[in-house]
Amino acid sequence: MAAESTPEPAITGAGTTGPRRRSKGRRRKAPSTGRKAMRATAWTAAGVVVLGGTGAGYVYFKLNGNLHSVDINQALGSDRPTKIDNGSENILVLGSDTRSGTNKKLGGGTDDGSARSDTAMIVHVYEGHKKASVVSIPRDTLVDRPRCTDTKGTQHPAASGVMFNEAYSTGGAACAVKTVESITGIRMDHYLEVDFAGFQKLIDDLGGVDITTTKAIHDPQSHLNLEAGPHTLNGEQALGLVRTRHGVGDGSDLGRIQLQQAFVKALIDQVKHVGVFSNPKRLYDLADTATKAVTTDSDLGSVNSLTDFADGLKGISSSHMKMVTMPVQYDPANPNRVLLAKSKAQLVWDALKKDAPIPRAATEGTATGEAKGVVG
Repeated sequence: MAAESTPEPAITGAGTTGPRRRSKGRRRKAPSTGRKAMRATAWTAAGVVVLGGTGAGYVYFKLNGNLHSVDINQALGSDRPTKIDNGSENILVLGSDTRSGTNKKLGGGTDDGSARSDTAMIVHVYEGHKKASVVSIPRDTLVDRPRCTDTKGTQHPAASGVMFNEAYSTGGAACAVKTVESITGIRMDHYLEVDFAGFQKLIDDLGGVDITTTKAIHDPQSHLNLEAGPHTLNGEQALGLVRTRHGVGDGSDLGRIQLQQAFVKALIDQVKHVGVFSNPKRLYDLADTATKAVTTDSDLGSVNSLTDFADGLKGISSSHMKMVTMPVQYDPANPNRVLLAKSKAQLVWDALKKDAPIPRAATEGTATGEAKGVVG
C-alpha cells in the first residue's frame, strides 16, 4: 500500500502563508508574499499524502532531508516497456507494512521484521491533468514474478504462481515496479511509497477524516469498531479501516480495496477544505510528517521535484477520478487467492496506453469483494 497521497496518495492546490477564503468555484491565487511556496502531493496505502511548507531556508532543507528516494531506473535498466509520450503519467503507489519498529503494532501488524506492500495502486493521470484513473492491485493475486534486480544490485530469480505482494518483500520497490510493468505492459513513470506509521500520524495531523458507514464494521484483527453512521476517523481508526478485511463484505482483500478506494476519495475531498494554509505551524507539521513518511523514485527525490509533480495534479478532484480494481476472479483451488482475468485486464491496460477511459466492460462480471457502498 505508495508510491499517491498520494500519496488516494490527496491531490490538492498550493500552500500559502496567508489566509485563504473557501470557495465553491475555482480558487484564486493569493497575492505573492515574496516567498516561494512549496506544495507537493504523494499518494499512499491507503491513500494519499499531502506535502506543504514555507520555502524559507531552514524549512526547505529540513523537509528535503526528510525525503528518501530509490533509483529504480538504474536498477531496472533498459528492459522495460517503452515510455508512452502522450501527455499522460503512470505512478505506482504502494502502502508498505514493514512489520517492525513503530509499524509493528499498527493495524494488527506483527513484528516479524519483514516488509510487505499491503496496498498497491496504479494511478494514471490523463493528458491535461484534469482527471485520473486508479487501478488497485489485489495483494493476493497469484502472478508470475519476473526476474529482477533490486536497488542494491542483488538479482532475484523469477517465480511462478506467487502472491503479488511478494514482489516487494523479495526485492523492494524495483521488483514491485518490474512486476507491475510485466503484468500491464505499461511503464511506470514514477514510484511513491508510504509507511503505516507516517500514514497514521498524517491523519492525526490533519485532524481526522470524515466518513459515513452504512453498516457496522467490527474487526478485532485491525482493531476497528465502527457503528453505522457518520464518523471522524483518527489516524489509528483510519489505518484500521484501510487494512480491515474480516469485518465487511466477503472478508476478502477485494472488500478491503473497496474500503480503501472510498477512504481515498473522502481524504481528497477533505484535504481541499482543510484550513492549514493560514496556520504555518500546522502546515509545517503536516509537511514534516509527510516527507518523513514517503519514499519516492529518484526523479521525485527532492521537495522541488515533488512540488513540480504535484502542481500537475492539483486540478484533479475525487469526482474526476475513476477507481477500479484490477479484473480478477477467485482461485477455484484457494478462495483466499485471486487470479488475473487476463482478457478483462487487457481492456484496462489498452485503455491506459491510449490515454482513454477504462471501459465498463473491463470490470463487469469480475470478483468485487462485496463491500462497495459501505463507506462514503
